[in-house]
Amino acid sequence: MTPTLRFLWEDWADQTLGLPSYATAGAAGADIRANLQPEDRATGFILERMHRAIVPTGLRLEIPAGFEVQIRPRSGLALRHGISLPNTPGTIDSDYRGPLGVLLINLGAEPFTLHHGDRIAQMVVAPVLQARFEVVEALGATDRGEGGFGSTGRR
Repeated sequence: MTPTLRFLWEDWADQTLGLPSYATAGAAGADIRANLQPEDRATGFILERMHRAIVPTGLRLEIPAGFEVQIRPRSGLALRHGISLPNTPGTIDSDYRGPLGVLLINLGAEPFTLHHGDRIAQMVVAPVLQARFEVVEALGATDRGEGGFGSTGRR
């Protein structure tokens, strides 16, 4: 089943930027664009080194029950400028109806200017299963046992 995400434009948004879209036929993530407030469109938005900011997209969305949207960094921005998401991947639950903002962080050496319409992140639609939780007297044994961080070796 192919889920359908429904979008609503904010009143101030520039609708000419379009909805998120897949860049290629095999893309897992749809590109999301910065839809800056009208007063910021000409100059852009400067993300200072080591600062975080929520960048607006001008959108709200409705995700079908049984799915989530994961927000992930764009690899080119991360490689070239150190722009990432501090909570990657960010999760949007199916019952959220607020503004779609992208939390970015500048891990680069220089301030970075985001321009109106820049592709700033990717959204991946994924199925969700909710588990049941229960307390038991003992857990099943495995070969690994209680081995934690780094316990499986370097290779």
